[in-house]
Amino acid sequence: MPDQPASPPPHSPLPATVTPQMRRVAWASLVGTTIEWYDFLVFAAVAGLVFDKLFFPSLAPGSALLASFATVGISFLARPLGGIVAGHLGDLYGRRAMLVATLVLMGGSTTAIGLLPGYGAIGVAAPVLLVVLRFLQGISAGGEWGGAALLAVEHAPSGRRGLFGSFPQLGGPFGLVLANLVLLAVSTATTPAQFVVWGWRIPFLLSVVLIGVGLVIRARVGETPVFAELRRTKARRSAPLAVLLRSHLRAVVVATALFVGVNLCGYILIAFISSYGTRTLHVSRSAMLLVGVAGALSWGLWTVIGARWSDRLGRRRTYLLGTVALAVWSFPMFLLLDTGSLPWMLLAVFGLAFGLGLTYGPQAAAYAELFPAAVRYSGASLAYALGAVIGGGFAPLAAAWLLARTGSSLSVSAYMVVGCVITFAGVLAWTERPMREREESVSTVDKAGAEVAG
Repeated sequence: MPDQPASPPPHSPLPATVTPQMRRVAWASLVGTTIEWYDFLVFAAVAGLVFDKLFFPSLAPGSALLASFATVGISFLARPLGGIVAGHLGDLYGRRAMLVATLVLMGGSTTAIGLLPGYGAIGVAAPVLLVVLRFLQGISAGGEWGGAALLAVEHAPSGRRGLFGSFPQLGGPFGLVLANLVLLAVSTATTPAQFVVWGWRIPFLLSVVLIGVGLVIRARVGETPVFAELRRTKARRSAPLAVLLRSHLRAVVVATALFVGVNLCGYILIAFISSYGTRTLHVSRSAMLLVGVAGALSWGLWTVIGARWSDRLGRRRTYLLGTVALAVWSFPMFLLLDTGSLPWMLLAVFGLAFGLGLTYGPQAAAYAELFPAAVRYSGASLAYALGAVIGGGFAPLAAAWLLARTGSSLSVSAYMVVGCVITFAGVLAWTERPMREREESVSTVDKAGAEVAG
């Protein structure tokens, strides 16, 4: 099969020269994805703090919280749609155009959420509109990551694709840091009542400024050399999604499985721990936001380290180590969190960050290497979105339900292990293939005998 060679060639031991253009692209990927994920993640953080009171006050407290977490998961149902549309258009018309479109859609949706009246003002229309806007955020997120990842990886020198691919990956932890810092500042400057009434809106309205910055930066970045070559040689596919599903379905399944565990565990950090700490452990909101910031910074550090290790040791080995670390740490993490002591809680998220970084850091390069150039945006976006749906999409909701059902946080730990087992199976089924070999190979990609070139 074109997706799985008999044996993977070694990774390039010597990195090529890094040009100013490469650096500009890397930083543009970092800034753009940070802004995009800030918008996406601030919703997840606020949902666990106030949305149950504002948009679902007619429900019992426990049910309202579950409904609030369900709105977080709704966006993940939209992500495959966003991935399909943006991936298709990105393979046809280029990576950069789709990045601009997804950034505008995310910013507009986030700002509208900040202006949305609550249930007390417009009744049932409030939660309905909240779900619609979150769905639009999901479409944007589904199309954003693949383009940002390929923009960085396809510009990168061969020996540093893992490292350059870590720049868009850093948008996740950095967006979480930014979201938590803004929420911490607003929470500190307002009373609890003020935060519930109007303070929570400020982080959403701030998106207007951030999106403007992101658009200016992305407008200065050119199209990737790989896509430019596809355009020059007229090797773009008229139906990249059909070719992907017909000839590279195994790669889609493997790539999807690779993301399930890291995304599930990541959303426990992003959206569940803060609510768990404040509501169950009765730790202050400020302390839990601090724990979230510390965990995200550590996640970012290990993301870069994991990406660098993947350039030296191979993507698969690094990914395997990170997956095992996530599974092993799942139970100690909640035992430490349950102490309610800030130092032990910090240790809990630091340990989680190690496994998250070693799986998240190599992901952009790994996805780029799994698919040939002509269907790469479609493949990366679809697999990423499907992995997110299965993994993190309803992780906060599932975690809250398990906690309510069992009364033990260790049930959440077991849930995390299940996600890691799925990713472990993906790692075992994954055969590495460096992207340069992908670009140089000429394969039969469909039964009509069309060539995929890169």
